[in-house]
Amino acid sequence: MKEEHFVKLKEIVSNYLPDDVSSEAIQLESNFLEELNINSANLVDIVLDVEDAFDIMLENEDMDGMQTMADAQQIIQAKLEAK
Repeated sequence: MKEEHFVKLKEIVSNYLPDDVSSEAIQLESNFLEELNINSANLVDIVLDVEDAFDIMLENEDMDGMQTMADAQQIIQAKLEAK
């Protein structure tokens, strides 16, 4: 189940990568801002896409906690389990 979430999350994040970052660079421990060079505006778009893709609502504190792919995956998992 989690692997499936990671694949879906990776697809979403890949859409916002700058030209100098390859989708192969996306790992579980990848930091959105520092390693993947995703700007804060695109991070908001990623959050919106995640909400749509997983049919969940993310709060401001969830967004603040999403520093890495692993963080995002944990938040998604927790939201899905709470549904």
